[in-house]
Amino acid sequence: FFQGFGLALGLEAMHGAGGTPVVLNPGWSFRFVTALTLATGTTFLMWLGEQITERGIGNGISLIIFAGIVAGIPQAFSNTFRLIRVGEMNIFLGILIAILALAVVAFVIFMETSYRRIPIQYAKRIVGRRIYGGQSAFLPLKLNTSGVIPPIFASSLLMFPMTITNFIHHPWIDAVKNIFSPTGFLYNLLYVILIIFFCYFYTAIIFNPVDVAENMKKYGGFIPGIRPGKPTADYIDKVLSRITLIGGLYVSLVCVLPSILIGKFHVPFYLGGTALLIVVGVALDTLQQIEAHLLTRQYETLVKGIRIRGRR
Repeated sequence: FFQGFGLALGLEAMHGAGGTPVVLNPGWSFRFVTALTLATGTTFLMWLGEQITERGIGNGISLIIFAGIVAGIPQAFSNTFRLIRVGEMNIFLGILIAILALAVVAFVIFMETSYRRIPIQYAKRIVGRRIYGGQSAFLPLKLNTSGVIPPIFASSLLMFPMTITNFIHHPWIDAVKNIFSPTGFLYNLLYVILIIFFCYFYTAIIFNPVDVAENMKKYGGFIPGIRPGKPTADYIDKVLSRITLIGGLYVSLVCVLPSILIGKFHVPFYLGGTALLIVVGVALDTLQQIEAHLLTRQYETLVKGIRIRGRR
């Protein structure tokens, strides 16, 4: 609601090319209706996302965001072809952009599906006449454990002061806004620092090496060459810190690359880094859930067939 109110104030301050205001009837009624409309629409989308999550496949909110991003891709292709047709863009530049986009997507898919496997050995246990354990397994640590949360938090923190300065007109404020423009060096540097910070911060929230080490010790598991308990937790934390740094640099590269292409080389790059991470992440997660559902259906069919044969 407060964001909608701020957006209404921003619209009232905007003017068209001829100097005419964007909002013809500004005032408290326009602000209230705008804020109420945005709050109601957001609530409806949240409810719709919960329904998709409960009755469908995948995360509902993520799928709605995914659909909104993908829906604009045909328009981006249309604009690119129009620029090539009217001669504003070289056809070889268009081909180079397409190759670069495919390479970035392939790179994101590779990094999102990359894991650091830590070998785990389970001790043998004798229960009655049976022997349990003695098997080898792996603890998969995802390279990008934090997902798309760090760039979202980082961009929100950077855009918040910029949004406030849009309502203040002063030469000093305008100079600061030019320095912190999304295509500027200082903005991208702070963006990278915040992304790496939030990668470590969010990973520490969702993954606890101490709990993992305790569960391994409880079930008789251990890492070869590492003592169970605190040494195991310290080893997992050390490995996780290393791969989190690599993951943070990877996320930073993907998020900053479109800004560099747009600002320095004036290349029309439709998908931003955050949008690209969301699209690839949601697509991979949805495919995994579909495969899991299909595998479950196959097992259910197999179990039913065994039961029917057993009754006969």
